[in-house]
Amino acid sequence: MPQFYTLNQFNMKLQKAQRQQVKLRLNLSAPSGAGKTYSALLLAYGLVGDWDKICVIDTENGSASLYSHLGSFNTIQLQPPFAPERYIDAINCAAQGGQEVIIIDSSSHEWSGPGGCLEINDRLAAAKYKGNTWSAWNETTPRHDAFVSSVLHCPAHIITCTRSKMETVMGEGKKVHKVGMKDVQRDGWEYELTVSLTIDRDTHLAIASKDRTNLFEGKEPFLISAKTGEMIKDWCDKGIMPVADTPPVKKLKSLTNDQFQSALVKIQNGECIKGSTVTVYDWVRTECQLTEEQQNTFNLLNTQDNGTD
Repeated sequence: MPQFYTLNQFNMKLQKAQRQQVKLRLNLSAPSGAGKTYSALLLAYGLVGDWDKICVIDTENGSASLYSHLGSFNTIQLQPPFAPERYIDAINCAAQGGQEVIIIDSSSHEWSGPGGCLEINDRLAAAKYKGNTWSAWNETTPRHDAFVSSVLHCPAHIITCTRSKMETVMGEGKKVHKVGMKDVQRDGWEYELTVSLTIDRDTHLAIASKDRTNLFEGKEPFLISAKTGEMIKDWCDKGIMPVADTPPVKKLKSLTNDQFQSALVKIQNGECIKGSTVTVYDWVRTECQLTEEQQNTFNLLNTQDNGTD
């Protein structure tokens, strides 16, 4: 028998679409040596105009600090193992520290670095699934998805630097070029983000592989600068301030005097709600709407338990 639900059961509402201000989620993809870190720092400065509000989560052995001459940005040095949870902790640390732009350099280690998802999955397969890596992804994928979610829902702008595998090709005049072919991250990574830019290793020029802003799509290759960040900031700031969803009001349970007296006995005996680990005391305190007389009795019970006069 199919179940049917009304909108009210899920606190849903129908409303007109309205443009809101957003935080940037941008990926820079390039082979090693193309200038991802330098470009990310310039872009970040254009976004906020304050080096003290920029943090680099550095998995590249302190390479971000080589650009400290640009300004007084902050760093979090992330060492192996590069488990998704360690990235999440670093993102939370930067956000709670008031950083307005967080650069993750590089996101590739979360996937393929020492202690990253590929290595985690291989170990799980060997230990629990008789070498079946396909089955092991049932445990590894939620951990990676939690990392992606932390990027998407962070209250700061996020710029990720992602390595791409290099391939050597022959150009005009038999000149050899190194080009990036595929991001070292899980397939579909760039589609989670607002903008994905690919940087050419030889020219350092960027082109968009994905662009929800319509600032770069179909445009000529360009050199990333602070002006690029300023353009994106203008786009992010268009619209109304986002309004946090109001949680539904919890409906509290009223107790008859007999029910209340029965609950008091169970509280004094230290009992829990049947079939639950929640104590009767916590249930009354958080789930029940007491009368003034019941509340006074409940408060008196608290002071007696605390040993106060």
